[in-house]
Amino acid sequence: MVGMPLSREGMLMRGLRRLFAPLGVVAVLAALAACTSNSLNQFSTTQPEAAPPPQAGTQIGSGQIRVGLILPLSAPGNAGVAATSMKNAAEMALAEFKNPNIQLLVKDDAGNPQTAQAGAQQAISEGAEIIVGPLFAQSVSAVGQVARQHGIPVIAFSTDASVAAPGVYLLSFLPESDVKRIVEFATSRGKRSFAALLPDNAYGAVVQAAFQQEVPRHGGRILAIEKYPLDPSKIADSVHRVAQVAHSVDNIFIPDGADAVPQVVRALAADHVNLRRVQLLGTGLWDDPRIFADRQLEGGLYAAPESGGFRSFSARYRQRYGQDPVRTATLAYDAVALVAALVKTQGTQRFSQQILTNPSGFAGIDGVFRFRPDGTNERGLAVLRITPNGGQVVSPAPKTFKPGT
Repeated sequence: MVGMPLSREGMLMRGLRRLFAPLGVVAVLAALAACTSNSLNQFSTTQPEAAPPPQAGTQIGSGQIRVGLILPLSAPGNAGVAATSMKNAAEMALAEFKNPNIQLLVKDDAGNPQTAQAGAQQAISEGAEIIVGPLFAQSVSAVGQVARQHGIPVIAFSTDASVAAPGVYLLSFLPESDVKRIVEFATSRGKRSFAALLPDNAYGAVVQAAFQQEVPRHGGRILAIEKYPLDPSKIADSVHRVAQVAHSVDNIFIPDGADAVPQVVRALAADHVNLRRVQLLGTGLWDDPRIFADRQLEGGLYAAPESGGFRSFSARYRQRYGQDPVRTATLAYDAVALVAALVKTQGTQRFSQQILTNPSGFAGIDGVFRFRPDGTNERGLAVLRITPNGGQVVSPAPKTFKPGT
């Protein structure tokens, strides 16, 4: 979010003024950028059944305000890799913040909800005033149960909006935000008839619910919704049913990643759908080099944050740790930076619901965002066009939220 030029102190103050000035309260914030196909899929990752004992944990920083940080550090596979990168990012946030008065109490939940709950209880007993994490939906629910009993807020990272609740806020990048933005943009250009081809999985179900809500809300109509199986070789029947109405639709919405979307589009073309006439639409999962390289997808539109913030963050992370961060690492960085800024500026009310759900929101690495009282979030996203050189912004992300929205 903030670079490391000049002196450390000069960089910090300049970066805080430029990127972390709040829209209503002084805070830092923000983000997961577009979910790429390399991102951890929090809907499908399996959590261990047996609950290992909670780890002793470590501390980062020496401030007076204690903050629990719960991540699946010892979980197998991608989960553990992501957690380590996120822990590094949290440490980096403290290093780049000016005199943070916080101490992170790091707890390893091993990707297990029972262990996450025990880690939360342990952090609270050690004086944590707020909990950052965990990553998986079931662990978020488990931690939320303990935290609510003690009046402790949680800023968690799951992309499953069903685990959000008052006091349990999701800093993740929710699929619902992508759908809202891309539908709003398409209808604003007069393209009001839609068909959709959706993956038959949990992500597809979430996106379908949002799609069916947002299209009529913006004056559009849905002519077809079809789900295709996870095996991309078996999509022909679903594609054919959409192809039969394609001459009557302005947009075909395909919210999936690079493993499936090119095959879906090839099947549409093989079924005589005029891809030059119909507008292809996607979500942040399209922010992938494999999508950009597919000529049939050129001109497709998707919603995502603008990419400059993550590029800057990645460069500093590589300089510090000698490797690339996972895409979700910005979540931990921004959560810790937000907490540090609230501690610095908001006094004893720093973690109150009123402060955390300020309707003006905050501005940061991936643009403006705000927590809803129900624990979900809203983000200001850009709309980008697929080009061989990457996503090209065609509608910039809003810099503020409209009053009263």
